Amino acid sequence: MKIDLHTHMLPAGWPDLAERFGAYGDWPSLHIAGACGRMRAGGKFFRDVDDRCWDAGRRLEDCDRDGVSLQVLSTVPVMFCYWAKAADAHALSQLLNDHLAEVCREHPGRFAALGTVPLQDGELAIAELERCVRDLGMPGVQIGTHVNGANLDDERLFAFFARAAELGAAVFVHPWDMLGKERMGRYFLPWLVGMPAETSLAICSLLFGGVLARLPALRIGFAHGGGAFPMSLGRIDQGWHARPDLCAGHIKEPPSAYLRRLFVDTLVHDPEVLRYLIRLFGADRVALGTDYPFPLGEDRPGALIAGMPDLDAATREALLAGTALDFLGLRVAAS
Repeated sequence: MKIDLHTHMLPAGWPDLAERFGAYGDWPSLHIAGACGRMRAGGKFFRDVDDRCWDAGRRLEDCDRDGVSLQVLSTVPVMFCYWAKAADAHALSQLLNDHLAEVCREHPGRFAALGTVPLQDGELAIAELERCVRDLGMPGVQIGTHVNGANLDDERLFAFFARAAELGAAVFVHPWDMLGKERMGRYFLPWLVGMPAETSLAICSLLFGGVLARLPALRIGFAHGGGAFPMSLGRIDQGWHARPDLCAGHIKEPPSAYLRRLFVDTLVHDPEVLRYLIRLFGADRVALGTDYPFPLGEDRPGALIAGMPDLDAATREALLAGTALDFLGLRVAAS
């Protein structure tokens, strides 16, 4: 069994959001010509995509080719729109979530979905989280690494995380709107440098802010192998020891004590890094994720794992499917 925890999907089209909600902000749009699509944000070019992004049949062809039993769908982070008026972002979230739920219904057993929520408004975010889990049958949601500059330890977000823990909903954190992008105009640096830094910042905020300590039942995972966090852990722990006045205000143990509370995907493109993640977190906290269908993803799901002959059978099973089932709370359903 092979489960791809980290893939992105969009509807083939949606209403003109600027016309529906008002001409403010950078509303995303998708313009399709045959098998090609161009995404824009506020009328400005964002990225080119192809039909794998919206065509479920095309995705299933690739899944069958690569032996992927289940793809976990989530929206493209530009669609979070946390900058928008909360009611407008909520309406967009509902549109996107209804689409993902429909894809799952049309192809039972081949897709699961993580919804999106208007995280700029705690009450609306909780309401949409509950709808995703209770009405749409989703195992959880995907969120961004910050909300308009507020890190994930912001007290306004705590009730959302608490409700996710109560519901048993998985929360998958994906970097977006990267910090320092004004210095990263060239060389694809927002994706190469900004995304790993964003993810490390999100993890550190949750750790040092005491969110994980206060919510032991919260299942939370991070894209791209946890970004820069794993390789910075020694320095992060040293900060807790050396400057408790700044780092230890909300947690009684060093950050490394909470590693078993975190899930990460395998999208690191390097066998030595993946071995390190397995040693650091445990194989039962590392799940196959490819970022399908985008160019920084893994072209053949599980190829990195397959090319590591030193991994035993139990570790391979965990990486390829078992950890994803546990993170999503689907282990009982699968058995």
